[in-house]
Amino acid sequence: MYTSVSAEEAVKVIKSNDKIYVQAAAAAPQQLINAMSARHDELRNVEVCHLHIEGEAPYSNPTLRNSFHVNSFFIGKNVRHTLKAGNGSYTPVFLSELPSLFKRNIIDIDVALIHVSVPDKHGYCSLGVSVEATLAAIENAKCVIAQVNNNMPRTFGAGIIHVSEINVFVECNDRLPGHEITPPSEIENSIGNHVAGLIEDRSTCTVYCYRIWNC
Repeated sequence: MYTSVSAEEAVKVIKSNDKIYVQAAAAAPQQLINAMSARHDELRNVEVCHLHIEGEAPYSNPTLRNSFHVNSFFIGKNVRHTLKAGNGSYTPVFLSELPSLFKRNIIDIDVALIHVSVPDKHGYCSLGVSVEATLAAIENAKCVIAQVNNNMPRTFGAGIIHVSEINVFVECNDRLPGHEITPPSEIENSIGNHVAGLIEDRSTCTVYCYRIWNC
């Protein structure tokens, strides 16, 4: 159905001055990220665009500023330092509007690095745990490199793509990153009890739950 290569071989298509989109959150393709970052001596002025990503972001190291510039649409802990160090920037945009930046070539994507499930018998993969703006990136990128992971769950809806939409495949069996849910702290319980006391019986309300994450 497809031929896979190593991550190191796959990222050879990335050239200096390219714009790269990286799939977000727990679907960030870590093997492709690491392989791209390892080419820093060969690359110059590569713009890496993404929302928050889990895992490591070695390309965001300020010492690699000549090789990579980080363009964040959501600033996570692993790239927050780039704003102060000068090797990163923040593009404020609503998530719902991000696909239009790709479709209108306001951000012209050269390579999309994605992370998908193993294809089914019909050749369809799932974008798994993070769809966000990745479909638009795939549709508008000049090259799509997919990390195909046995551990990526199949989720349905719009996040299904055919192998014909992918240019380069890298197989892996990596665990997806996650966060352990810890019991609420005494302060969090106090806040919850206070808020609960403000809500009247039989009332209708909209609740926004917020918890401080290390991101």
